[in-house]
Amino acid sequence: MTQLFVCHGHDDIPRWRGAFGEARLLSRQQARAQAGEGDSVWVMSDIEAWPNLVTLLSGRGAIVKVLSYAPDPLETLRALDAGARGYAHALSPPELLRQMALVTSHRGIWVPPELLAQVMGSAYRALGGESRQQDEVLSELTERERAVALAVAEGQSNKEVARRLEITERTVKAHLGAIFRKLGVRDRLQLILKLGQRETA
Repeated sequence: MTQLFVCHGHDDIPRWRGAFGEARLLSRQQARAQAGEGDSVWVMSDIEAWPNLVTLLSGRGAIVKVLSYAPDPLETLRALDAGARGYAHALSPPELLRQMALVTSHRGIWVPPELLAQVMGSAYRALGGESRQQDEVLSELTERERAVALAVAEGQSNKEVARRLEITERTVKAHLGAIFRKLGVRDRLQLILKLGQRETA
């Protein structure tokens, strides 16, 4: 599958060629005219109106990924909201780009782990954070489980939670298992949604 990189033209990054020998560089206009169903398209976030291009190409059935020189959680959310299947640093190593292409070609979503935690924390804060939590939900947790749940919801990794609460990562994992069971959620994202949901009258 040919990999199409939509950029300004001066972004011919050796890592892209290292990942995909057949990589082709396109301008925004060329991508609009040529890219379509089944194409693997990588869009740089520094081109004009990139979210609109992502929406257009993903609507045609292209598998779109967004690359950025300065990745951040809000841009990640914009990319996914526009229809991108993945988001990563433009200077990611070739093996990561190849893995990203494989995951997204099978309709998976790719977000770097370090950004995922920040994205999840941003989502939690956007949903209202701790100020919106339902007392009955949190009352099911022990004091320590509540502290772990809130730290995870803010986007902290297991290692960061362990350091903050002065416990081991293994203990954090054990608490998370208990939290997921008690709250009836599968993973961190569902935990954030559960903690951020509006209280019903």
